[in-house]
Amino acid sequence: MEQLGSRIVPATTRPELVASTLWLIVVGAVLVVALPGVWRLARLLVTLVHELGHALVGLAVGRRFTGFVVRWDASGHAVTVGRRGGPGQVAMVWAGYAAPAVCAAGLVWLAESGWSATVLIVVLVVLLVVAPRIRSVLTLLVWLGAAVGAGALWWWRDDARQAAVLIGVTLVLLVGGWRHLLAVAGRRGRTADDDPSVLARLTHLPRVLWILSYLLVHLAATAWVARTLLPALTS
Repeated sequence: MEQLGSRIVPATTRPELVASTLWLIVVGAVLVVALPGVWRLARLLVTLVHELGHALVGLAVGRRFTGFVVRWDASGHAVTVGRRGGPGQVAMVWAGYAAPAVCAAGLVWLAESGWSATVLIVVLVVLLVVAPRIRSVLTLLVWLGAAVGAGALWWWRDDARQAAVLIGVTLVLLVGGWRHLLAVAGRRGRTADDDPSVLARLTHLPRVLWILSYLLVHLAATAWVARTLLPALTS
């Protein structure tokens, strides 16, 4: 039990983040998002976070989460059951495109503060809770990749390595979130089945206002990540 406990508690000191290592992480994350072949796989992680954002906020507002799917083209859906319309459904629908940016902002701060091991435990618990709601083979494979990766990183604990990997995931989520958001912003019309269009139908507010709300979240998350990492990158 003592050995297990040592893998859960936060680090007693902040992990030492060397500038050269951080720059390698930044370059690696950019390549992951920029190279088409690699991005086709990495974007599934962004979609997984997007759908879990729907699911967790749906649960938080009292809806029942019944299943989720991640598709190869980076689309997906999470199904929650509850009252139609109202602030609860609006919050649940809105959460999807915001989730990668919000997770990125939280991850970078927690990793830099020495909480990587605790974060990994939370990630594993969330993945275990949603596992019975998986509704496709591809979703299961993406889930397995995330669970095995987080589990291995947690079990073979090394504070500096955990922080470095989580910062890399942070950057992929952030830049990938921007890619997904800009793609949906480029679509036309309110008849589309994307989240901003659904929000427009639910609230009778223009689709562009919801896209703007996502842009503000991504800008704030980007500023926060930059503020957190720049001191180490320039040291």
